[in-house]
Amino acid sequence: MNLSNHHSSINSNGYSIIPNVLSDKNTETWIAELDRLFDESNAQGNAAIKNRKGVVYAARNILSDLPACCRIAGLPILHNLLVEVLGLDYGLVRGLYFDKHPERTWSLPWHKDLTIAVKDNSIPSTEFSKPTRKTGVDHVEAPERILERMLTLRIHLDRVTQANGPLEVATGSHLNGKQSGDVHQSQQILVNAGDVLAMRPMLSHMSGSSDPDSKMHRRILHLEFAADRELPDGYAWHQYL
Repeated sequence: MNLSNHHSSINSNGYSIIPNVLSDKNTETWIAELDRLFDESNAQGNAAIKNRKGVVYAARNILSDLPACCRIAGLPILHNLLVEVLGLDYGLVRGLYFDKHPERTWSLPWHKDLTIAVKDNSIPSTEFSKPTRKTGVDHVEAPERILERMLTLRIHLDRVTQANGPLEVATGSHLNGKQSGDVHQSQQILVNAGDVLAMRPMLSHMSGSSDPDSKMHRRILHLEFAADRELPDGYAWHQYL
């Protein structure tokens, strides 16, 4: 599938899968980098989310803790796709990490990603709503006109099968804006390590728990990109890289 086809699929379906972006060696390197990050007990900015046994199953503020994530957007196939979809001035605005660890699986109901990270969410606004603070960073719900000019890249560091809680997306649901609506057609995202899912934030998605006997991880770097450096009402992205 060429870039135009990926762009067309993102516009009509809300998502597209780009295969073989990272090699096995690349994915192993990223896993090692993440393991090193989470093992650093003195890491001041580490926003790892752990269970009672100390198992890391998610993390926020990855862009601050692991700046090397920015290199992923520089890979030619991803950079060209981002330019095709968002334009030349695109920026990386938030990074998250998820893992369905064999010792700590989890699930999420159908939802859309409506929240963005900003520098200050206390500014009066008719555009932004529902201010929250997550691990020291201000967040707000963004208006549709901002969200529809964003793209998320989910970099898979493990093979995803039905056994380790794959993401399921509601095809075309991004065209309904923030409204969830009924899910009439959905697709499980079953991919290999090194594949990348490009998806619109307003695409409805969910994921179930891993099978109880599964020994597989489901590690994903979740990177959010925006087309516009400037935000309305005096707001500013927490980061725009």
